[in-house]
Formats: sequence, structure tokens, C-alpha cells
Amino acid sequence: MTAFGNQQKTISPFDPVRIAAELSVRFAATAASYDESASFPFENIRLAHEAGLIALTAPVEHGGAGAGLAVAVEVIRHVARGEPSTALILIMQYINLATIPNSGWPQNLIQRVLGDAARKGSLINAFRVEPELGTPVRGGLPKTTARRAKGGWTISGRKIYSTGVEGLTYAVVWARTDEADPRVGAFLVPLEAAGLAIEKTWNPLGMRATGSHDVVFEDVRVPSDHAVDIRLPSEWGGRGEGQAAWFGLLPGALYTGVAEAARDWLVTFLRNRVPTNLGQPLSSVPRIQHAVGEIEELIAVNRRLIASAAGDIDRGLPLPATEANLIKTVTTENAIAAVEKALKLTGNHGISRNNPLERHHRDVLCGRIHSPQEDTVRVEAGRIALGI
Repeated sequence: MTAFGNQQKTISPFDPVRIAAELSVRFAATAASYDESASFPFENIRLAHEAGLIALTAPVEHGGAGAGLAVAVEVIRHVARGEPSTALILIMQYINLATIPNSGWPQNLIQRVLGDAARKGSLINAFRVEPELGTPVRGGLPKTTARRAKGGWTISGRKIYSTGVEGLTYAVVWARTDEADPRVGAFLVPLEAAGLAIEKTWNPLGMRATGSHDVVFEDVRVPSDHAVDIRLPSEWGGRGEGQAAWFGLLPGALYTGVAEAARDWLVTFLRNRVPTNLGQPLSSVPRIQHAVGEIEELIAVNRRLIASAAGDIDRGLPLPATEANLIKTVTTENAIAAVEKALKLTGNHGISRNNPLERHHRDVLCGRIHSPQEDTVRVEAGRIALGI
């Protein structure tokens, strides 16, 4: 309690999940516009920063909220119910801010990136995918090349599917060196660097506001210490357990949020739709009630599964990377199934551009393209089970 004259005012504690739920309503009001224009959601990011959500997973000592995975998945689920592209941009932010402090980066760069996120709302993401390479998860060396230069490196190459690039301050660029025995890894590149250009190529079916355009690097100079983590290819393994959990659970939470938004619209539609031959709302029909129950089942399983696994991570319990990847696969497929069931119940209304359900359907289908994809996940799980 604080006193001012004869008045007392209660200062509410920071509650990021409640804040995300409130912002979700505002984000939903403009989601269709962002979808139609495929423009970057700058206003949503500004609101998220003002509400304290941009630096959510940065440590408290760097100005962040120090939130763990259990809070992060709930924030992402709520944001995605309003506008999922904003949620995906935040996912990349949260993963980077949570993992950079425990990396081998120079301390001055850790402090700069995390401090800028807390003070200015600066965004960061990793650029890894290339036209020739595809996703590094499937193996291979990047074509993007870092060459030694006076006082540092110059980087040249092209990255595709660079989520959020229009709003970023920093990129973590996956590149190889031009050394006789090339090393490969991460270079921190400010987006304002000379020689960096954004080509607006992003025009997808769903998740249209992520701004995942191509980025071209032409002799982009960075200081020596911006080679934040480069190693011989043989020294790189898969994502560690902790990082795999964040990459597995956060996308599952996002697409669960999309499924919830679809469910919410469907419920309103069924309550209000009164066919003349029925004389009462569609929601009164047992067959409809059963179908909505199937949707609730899929969403409930997702929420419980993600919350349980996230809680384990925050308590320091092991979650093998294979299991985290399976959770990502199951929860995204459940979310897709839930939205498809909603479409079956609504017919032409569901696919009309005048209603949001068709947008939710386009958005939720994008859950299948995030790495690691279903085939990679299940083959790896099968091999482990078979002892191969």
C-alpha cells in the first residue's frame, strides 16, 4: 500500500498471464487487418513492451521479469488467441532471452542485448534457414560465409523465413567461416549494419504478419567479439534438453491459442444460429454438443500436457529433447484437428472471409512447418525406442 495525502492506492503485482489475456482482446480487434495487409504488428509489439512482456524471460538482473517456461507458455497461448503472428515473434524473443545468459557469449554483448530488450523493447531472433540449405536441423553447412577482416568479420549470404525481421534490433546469423577448416555458428549482427538489406518476400497462407522476409548480407562488418559462438561442425550437436523444451512447448502453446480462438468463435456461432427448420439454436443439438466436446478434449489435453512439461522444466526435472519434440508434434496436430472440426460444423460460414474461422484455419496449419517437422521427430523417437 502506498499513501498520498489521505488516499491509499494498492499497487498490483506484475501478472504477465493476466496482462497477456487483456492484451489478447486488443490484438484480436486488429488481427484481420494484419492478416490482410501482411504488415508487421508494430503496435502490438509496442503495447507488449509497455506492458512488460518483451523482456519477460530475461533475468531480473538484466531488467527482465525472469519468467520461466510455465509462465511463457501461458503468455504465448493468450497472445496467440488474439494475434498469433505477434505470439510467434515473442516466442523467438523469449527463447533467445532465456538462453543467451547461459551461453558463452561475451558478457558485454549479453548485457547489451538483454538490457536493450528491457529498456527499449528491442527484439532479437536467429537467422538460420537458407535457400540452398533449408533448415540446419536436417544437417549441412550454411552457404552464408564470414570472412576475416581488420578488427572482425564480414558476412555475406542470404537468409529466408527470417521471422520478425522488420522489427528486430539484432539478428543471430548462422554462418560458416572461410577458414581452411571452416567453423560454423552464430554471429551477432545489428539490423542497422551497412550492407544488410531486407527483401519483402513473405506472402504465405497463414501467420501473415510475422514479416518473415529474406535478408541479404553483402560484406556486413561486425567486430571480432560478435562471433559469439563458432565451432567446428563436429562440435555441434542437437539442441540441449532445456532449449529443446522451449522450442517444443512454445509453438504448441501458440497453436493451442489459435484453436481456442476458433473454438470461441464457433461457440458464439452455434449459440446464435437458429435454422428455421430447427426452431432453436444449433447449440441445442446433441450431435453438435458431442462435436464441440471433441474440440474441448483436444484443447484440454494440449493445455495440460504443455503446462505439465513446462512445470517440470522450471523445477529442473529432465525432459528429453525427443519427448519435447513429440509434445510439439502432438499439440500442433491436436490444434489443427480442433480447428478442422470447427470448420465441419459451420459449412460455408466457416470458410467465409467475413468470419475469422477461416483465418484461424490458415494460421493453425502453419504449425506443421516449424522445425523439427513431424517426420524427423517420429523417426528419431522410433530409433530410440528400437535402440538403433
